Amino acid sequence: MSTATAATTETGNVDIAADRVGKIYAQAIVEAAEAAGCRREVLDELGLLAREVLPKVPEAVAVFSSPKISAEEKGRIIDRLAGNRMKPTTVNALHVLARHGRLGMLGAVVQAAERLADERDGKQQATFITAVPLDSTEQSRIVGETEKALAASLKPRFVVDPTIIGGLVVRVGDTIYDQSVATGLTRIGGRLNQRNIHAIQNGEYTWHT
Repeated sequence: MSTATAATTETGNVDIAADRVGKIYAQAIVEAAEAAGCRREVLDELGLLAREVLPKVPEAVAVFSSPKISAEEKGRIIDRLAGNRMKPTTVNALHVLARHGRLGMLGAVVQAAERLADERDGKQQATFITAVPLDSTEQSRIVGETEKALAASLKPRFVVDPTIIGGLVVRVGDTIYDQSVATGLTRIGGRLNQRNIHAIQNGEYTWHT
């Protein structure tokens, strides 16, 4: 089994700096939201902004990431985006990121905050990266076997990345378990069903969301 500890992008690339900084702000956001009794709402709003709203407004992304734009100007954009639709804690969190020049890494902060919230609920986030899409039955089978092997309750998310050639890479929390064909490994916390590996390698599944 091959493991590593660090943050990854959706396709498993390590970004240690973003992970470290993201955790600092994530903890502050989660604790502030818990104190206000709106943790779930705040994380949902931040996740929506990072994953659905901003990708549709590339100009805003460029402004948020630019060190040449003042925190005051970024704050005005935040207020326009938020209007009266977001929780005060959400807006405050965005303003803090703006003041510290961290709005450009909102996605990393949101991921870290969601991991922390899940851990506090007794669940670990797990990203399953496969070379081809899997159907719901196979996803459930792999999640179940991984939970059993790691003796953990997981909150799974599946990502397709053809560059891993075949097999499976799993990130649980900050640990990467690599079982891809590219590395020649065949274990993740315990032996996965060989039929599953064969099916993944041969692309026998259709996309299921």
